[in-house]
Amino acid sequence: MAFEQWFQQTKNIMPVIVINDIAQAVPLAKALIAGGIHCLEITLRTPQGIEAIKVISEQVPEAIVGAGTITNSDQVKAVKEAGGKFIISPGISHDLCKTAQKLNMPYAPGIMTPSDILIGLNYGLSIFKFYPASLSGGVDMLKAFAGPFNNIKFCPTGGITEKNSAQYLALDNVIAVGGSWVCPSDLIKERKWSEIQALAQAV
Repeated sequence: MAFEQWFQQTKNIMPVIVINDIAQAVPLAKALIAGGIHCLEITLRTPQGIEAIKVISEQVPEAIVGAGTITNSDQVKAVKEAGGKFIISPGISHDLCKTAQKLNMPYAPGIMTPSDILIGLNYGLSIFKFYPASLSGGVDMLKAFAGPFNNIKFCPTGGITEKNSAQYLALDNVIAVGGSWVCPSDLIKERKWSEIQALAQAV
């Protein structure tokens, strides 16, 4: 599976990246890669998201860059055109599943319940984003999922920090965790790339 290979290149930490200034995109990607994290989730929370994916894809070829906060099929198409390798959404919908399938785009939908997981399984998905993890049962919920869904993996995000990430990664059904502590917004804003590289190296 693509995600399994990519997460191995990101130290099982998926950085959740918010770009407010397009000039931040390439140096940030280079800093994270220098720190050993190659798989990057650029959220579409800002208008700069798609363009950030495009410039990183063009100028930092060693990066495996994709999009987070996907909420509609038009965004999936835009990410594909920008050179994005994958998509991640906060929830799951039939429309997103069908579009990702049609465009052959690796997709990790957000889930909270067994019913959400069943929708994804019907589309052949086997890796899910568990979101928001800390508000949806956390480690205990993931342990409960392991029984009926023993062939799938999760990337929990939402409330994951440097302090509690190890508790999640210790679970057999957790393939990675998502968080922003390796690329805090204040360090991005201040363009402290060496400090971000050090945070990535320390993971």
